[in-house]
Amino acid sequence: MTILIAGAGPAGSRLAIRLASAGFEVVLADRLESPDRNAFSSAALPVGDADRLLIPRSCRSAEWMGWQLVDPMALEHQWWADQPLGVVLDFGQLRTALWEDARQAGVELLSGCRVSAESLDQSHASLCLTFRNGKRQRREVRWLIDATGARRELLHQLGVSTSLKNDPLLCGLGAEWLIQADDQQSARWRDRITFFLGTRWIPHGYGWVFPMENHQLKVGVCRLMPPGLQQRSAGLSGFLAETLRFCSLESCPVLDRHGGAVVSSVEGQEPHGEGALLAVGDAASSANLLGGEGIRHALDSADLLAEALIEHGKDLSVTVRNLYREKLRQRRSWRWLVAGRLARRTWWGLNDERADQRISRLINGLSTTASAEGLSSLLFGYQFERYGLRLLPYLV
Repeated sequence: MTILIAGAGPAGSRLAIRLASAGFEVVLADRLESPDRNAFSSAALPVGDADRLLIPRSCRSAEWMGWQLVDPMALEHQWWADQPLGVVLDFGQLRTALWEDARQAGVELLSGCRVSAESLDQSHASLCLTFRNGKRQRREVRWLIDATGARRELLHQLGVSTSLKNDPLLCGLGAEWLIQADDQQSARWRDRITFFLGTRWIPHGYGWVFPMENHQLKVGVCRLMPPGLQQRSAGLSGFLAETLRFCSLESCPVLDRHGGAVVSSVEGQEPHGEGALLAVGDAASSANLLGGEGIRHALDSADLLAEALIEHGKDLSVTVRNLYREKLRQRRSWRWLVAGRLARRTWWGLNDERADQRISRLINGLSTTASAEGLSSLLFGYQFERYGLRLLPYLV
């Protein structure tokens, strides 16, 4: 029984490794020829999740033990722990390690290869592989997995619904530059992750500075526009450049410029596939819109889909899909829904002075009541119940 996975990012590669290790015949195809290209993910996550997901030390570019929030008035608020709270990953190194693990597990890895789905039913899928040299190859597989991220290429090719009227897909656009600082320039941003909140920095979104090894920094902005306002990625570079000027980093050499979209629903009600086609990772709305998080949730979704396929991969397609959806639902719980609603309420409404005042009051309240560990529980663990009254205005 052959399974073909289109997209060798974290979710696709993780799923391929799990399935091949369980004895499945797995083909993993990706448009990129090299795993270190388009390494655009900011990739900050708690150290506990990095350990739980067995992310190699070689992929962890920096550790952080503090939070720094810069409010609409440009005031800096800090929270510090006595030990590391999280890591910033080198996304290129992570993808390189996953590709190597996939090959070691026996996965047929096809780089520089585009997958085009042609037909689909409950028992198999027909597809065409197109390589960089122009050669084409047709295959039939038992399972076809869309791991193409926000693009959802296979779902769109086969006309599978990806957005429901009562739970539509929301799109956030981001831009990030990797810059080379020196020891003095990076000192203000080391050992912490920094977020910029307020219309002064970017309306309908937020900015960030994350530390990397060798005094490199990731500086970026992202915004989630409300319905009716056109999303344009071109304007993001101006907000990013303004953030660099405020941080006195505008003279630093830019090593890489990249960007991308975060596309996800709030409640995750879309079907995540049809017949022999299943979606995983960002293609299955695994990204959390509150902080634009993708990697750890994508890896978790891959593990859950692997469990469903290993348990019932030979059964009816609907059985596997229903089991997968139930596993996702149990994993996310009510906190995921609250995080999505907070994201929608916060970023859509962050466009005027009143919104800035709400953000400032929230940050000031957290400054007096939250610890660094508590802030991690709130923003990464979605432990909203400890701050319910303070967050209530964002849930209305």
